[in-house]
Amino acid sequence: MTKKRVLITGAAGFLGSHLCDRFIKEGFEVVGMDNLITGDLKNIEHLFKLKEFEFYHHDVTKFIHVPGNIDYILHFASPASPIDYLKIPIQTLKVGALGTHNCLGLAKAKGARILVASTSEVYGDPLVHPQTEEYWGNVNPVGPRGVYDEAKRFMESITMAYHTFHKVDTRIVRIFNTYGPRMRLNDGRALPAFIGQALRGEDLTVFGDGSQTRSFCYVSDLIEGIYRLLMSDYSGPVNIGNPVEISLKEFAEEILKLTGAKCNIIHMPLPADDPKQRKPDISKAKELLGWAPTVNRADGLALTYEYFKNLPHEELNKHPKEFNSRT
Repeated sequence: MTKKRVLITGAAGFLGSHLCDRFIKEGFEVVGMDNLITGDLKNIEHLFKLKEFEFYHHDVTKFIHVPGNIDYILHFASPASPIDYLKIPIQTLKVGALGTHNCLGLAKAKGARILVASTSEVYGDPLVHPQTEEYWGNVNPVGPRGVYDEAKRFMESITMAYHTFHKVDTRIVRIFNTYGPRMRLNDGRALPAFIGQALRGEDLTVFGDGSQTRSFCYVSDLIEGIYRLLMSDYSGPVNIGNPVEISLKEFAEEILKLTGAKCNIIHMPLPADDPKQRKPDISKAKELLGWAPTVNRADGLALTYEYFKNLPHEELNKHPKEFNSRT
């Protein structure tokens, strides 16, 4: 029996690498693709010895050619943290627009089902709480976060256009804050920023008064939700995330307790357009996919801390001088 074949873009990134692992485990042949701007080959180096895995060092904003059949495409190529997309704004817009267009064209040519990775950032600084898939969002298209937010909103639009006009079999996942092993310490998101600061004995930087909230989903739960969505027959956007909400100040306190660091929490001015609240309504995922997160935050944080604690010393100290704890 011929194995199904899946293309995963952004394969060397945090989520992409975990997806590669999952699809190998499920018996697929996996084609990983990444231009390594923010991805890291060490995340997938354990897969290179497998005959079921092949890797293309390629930028998806350029024409994509993969010989042979492809049954599924998961488009996860994109900078996904504030430090990244503020540093490379044009590339962020291009991978959301041109990269998605190329992946959809490949899906059309191969007759493949495609799942695109959207984000809770399409809701912007939400005026509706918790956020349902029917909410259209409150996004500033010309603000500093606009390059990421609007890239993902365009991604959803062109995906639905290919679905309705070209009859491409599409799926859209709206990913809420996710954490776990293989996150980059220096990517500017709250969890790796806090843990990195604690491990280095630095004060933890909380922006604003810390009352802004986030909802953190452990990576294995997210991957399960994505897999179920891909295998479902639903083409509309679906929120995948953990609805247990916590303020960033409380979260920083949890990290201090977890690490035992004798550090203080300091406050910095709140960045422009920083969302005040972030919590997914996962009713649709529960109903359509039978999915809900199973890993509680205490267990997930312990696993994540263990990963960061064992990083090489030089990686722990390779970080920007200023963190932006926006997630």
